[in-house]
Amino acid sequence: MHEADRRGKAEDMTATLGAFVLGTPDPPALADFYRALLGWEEAERSPEWVRLKDPGRERPSLSFQLEPDHTPPTWPQRPGTQQMQAHLDLQVADLEGETARAVALGATVQEHQPQEDVRVLRDPHGHPFCLFLPGA
Repeated sequence: MHEADRRGKAEDMTATLGAFVLGTPDPPALADFYRALLGWEEAERSPEWVRLKDPGRERPSLSFQLEPDHTPPTWPQRPGTQQMQAHLDLQVADLEGETARAVALGATVQEHQPQEDVRVLRDPHGHPFCLFLPGA
Protein backbone atom coordinates (compact mmCIF):
# COMPACT_ATOMS: atom_id res chain seq x y z
CA MET A 1 0.00 0.00 0.00
CA HIS A 2 1.26 3.47 -0.84
CA GLU A 3 2.11 5.72 2.14
CA ALA A 4 -0.51 8.31 1.13
CA ASP A 5 -3.20 5.59 1.11
CA ARG A 6 -2.20 4.45 4.60
CA ARG A 7 -2.47 7.90 6.13
CA GLY A 8 -6.07 8.51 5.08
CA LYS A 9 -7.91 11.74 5.62
CA ALA A 10 -8.18 13.19 9.11
CA GLU A 11 -11.98 13.10 9.04
CA ASP A 12 -11.88 9.37 8.17
CA MET A 13 -9.52 8.43 11.00
CA THR A 14 -10.56 6.88 14.28
CA ALA A 15 -8.35 5.62 17.06
CA THR A 16 -8.07 1.87 17.49
CA LEU A 17 -6.83 0.23 20.67
CA GLY A 18 -3.59 -1.50 19.77
CA ALA A 19 -2.48 -2.66 23.20
CA PHE A 20 -2.95 -2.29 26.93
CA VAL A 21 0.47 -2.17 28.61
CA LEU A 22 1.35 -3.07 32.20
CA GLY A 23 4.65 -2.02 33.76
CA THR A 24 6.44 -4.67 35.79
CA PRO A 25 9.90 -5.51 37.11
CA ASP A 26 9.69 -8.91 35.31
CA PRO A 27 7.75 -8.79 32.00
CA PRO A 28 8.19 -12.49 31.11
CA ALA A 29 6.92 -13.69 34.51
CA LEU A 30 3.84 -11.45 34.51
CA ALA A 31 3.10 -12.34 30.89
CA ASP A 32 3.18 -16.03 31.82
CA PHE A 33 0.52 -15.38 34.49
CA TYR A 34 -1.82 -13.58 32.06
CA ARG A 35 -1.15 -16.08 29.26
CA ALA A 36 -2.36 -18.86 31.56
CA LEU A 37 -5.27 -16.79 32.91
CA LEU A 38 -6.56 -15.62 29.51
CA GLY A 39 -5.50 -18.50 27.28
CA TRP A 40 -3.81 -16.02 24.97
CA GLU A 41 -0.69 -16.72 22.95
CA GLU A 42 2.66 -15.02 22.98
CA ALA A 43 3.40 -12.75 20.02
CA GLU A 44 6.72 -11.22 21.17
CA ARG A 45 9.14 -11.86 24.03
CA SER A 46 12.31 -10.28 25.35
CA PRO A 47 13.50 -9.61 28.90
CA GLU A 48 12.15 -6.04 28.61
CA TRP A 49 8.92 -6.57 26.62
CA VAL A 50 6.33 -9.29 26.10
CA ARG A 51 3.17 -9.05 24.00
CA LEU A 52 0.23 -11.46 24.24
CA LYS A 53 -2.61 -11.70 21.76
CA ASP A 54 -5.97 -13.37 21.62
CA PRO A 55 -5.68 -16.38 19.27
CA GLY A 56 -7.09 -15.45 15.88
CA ARG A 57 -6.78 -11.69 16.48
CA GLU A 58 -3.69 -9.53 16.23
CA ARG A 59 -5.10 -6.56 18.17
CA PRO A 60 -5.77 -5.45 20.76
CA SER A 61 -2.97 -7.08 22.65
CA LEU A 62 -1.85 -7.13 26.26
CA SER A 63 1.78 -6.15 26.70
CA PHE A 64 4.23 -6.02 29.58
CA GLN A 65 7.14 -3.61 29.71
CA LEU A 66 10.11 -3.49 32.05
CA GLU A 67 9.72 -0.99 34.88
CA PRO A 68 12.37 -1.90 37.47
CA ASP A 69 10.99 0.60 40.02
CA HIS A 70 7.34 -0.44 39.65
CA THR A 71 5.29 0.32 42.77
CA PRO A 72 1.96 -1.54 42.98
CA PRO A 73 -1.06 0.70 43.58
CA THR A 74 -3.13 0.50 46.73
CA TRP A 75 -6.64 -0.97 46.73
CA PRO A 76 -8.87 0.52 47.79
CA GLN A 77 -7.21 3.81 47.04
CA ARG A 78 -5.98 5.97 49.91
CA PRO A 79 -4.56 9.50 49.79
CA GLY A 80 -0.78 9.65 49.86
CA THR A 81 -0.27 6.20 48.32
CA GLN A 82 0.38 4.97 44.79
CA GLN A 83 -2.96 5.35 43.01
CA MET A 84 -4.42 2.84 40.56
CA GLN A 85 -4.48 4.43 37.11
CA ALA A 86 -6.11 1.60 35.16
CA HIS A 87 -7.12 -2.02 35.60
CA LEU A 88 -8.42 -4.94 33.56
CA ASP A 89 -12.05 -6.09 33.80
CA LEU A 90 -12.28 -9.73 32.71
CA GLN A 91 -15.71 -11.25 32.06
CA VAL A 92 -16.16 -14.83 33.25
CA ALA A 93 -19.02 -17.34 33.24
CA ASP A 94 -18.14 -18.86 36.64
CA LEU A 95 -17.02 -16.23 39.15
CA GLU A 96 -16.03 -18.58 41.96
CA GLY A 97 -14.33 -21.09 39.67
CA GLU A 98 -12.32 -18.46 37.80
CA THR A 99 -11.40 -16.72 41.05
CA ALA A 100 -10.02 -20.01 42.38
CA ARG A 101 -8.14 -20.60 39.11
CA ALA A 102 -6.63 -17.09 39.20
CA VAL A 103 -5.50 -17.66 42.79
CA ALA A 104 -3.95 -21.01 41.82
CA LEU A 105 -2.01 -19.15 39.10
CA GLY A 106 -0.66 -16.61 41.63
CA ALA A 107 -3.32 -13.90 42.04
CA THR A 108 -4.54 -12.73 45.43
CA VAL A 109 -8.13 -11.88 46.32
CA GLN A 110 -8.46 -8.42 47.83
CA GLU A 111 -10.17 -7.89 51.16
CA HIS A 112 -12.33 -5.02 49.87
CA GLN A 113 -14.95 -6.35 47.43
CA PRO A 114 -17.29 -3.54 46.30
CA GLN A 115 -19.85 -5.74 44.48
CA GLU A 116 -21.26 -9.23 44.93
CA ASP A 117 -20.93 -10.16 41.23
CA VAL A 118 -17.36 -8.83 40.85
CA ARG A 119 -14.10 -10.06 42.39
CA VAL A 120 -11.16 -7.71 42.80
CA LEU A 121 -7.81 -9.49 42.69
CA ARG A 122 -4.16 -8.57 42.27
CA ASP A 123 -1.85 -10.23 39.82
CA PRO A 124 1.51 -11.54 41.10
CA HIS A 125 3.10 -8.09 40.59
CA GLY A 126 0.38 -6.14 42.37
CA HIS A 127 -1.80 -4.83 39.52
CA PRO A 128 -5.49 -4.91 40.48
CA PHE A 129 -7.88 -6.62 38.07
CA CYS A 130 -11.52 -7.62 38.25
CA LEU A 131 -13.39 -10.76 37.31
CA PHE A 132 -17.06 -10.12 36.65
CA LEU A 133 -20.18 -11.94 35.55
CA PRO A 134 -22.08 -10.94 32.39
CA GLY A 135 -24.51 -8.16 33.22
CA ALA A 136 -22.48 -6.95 36.21
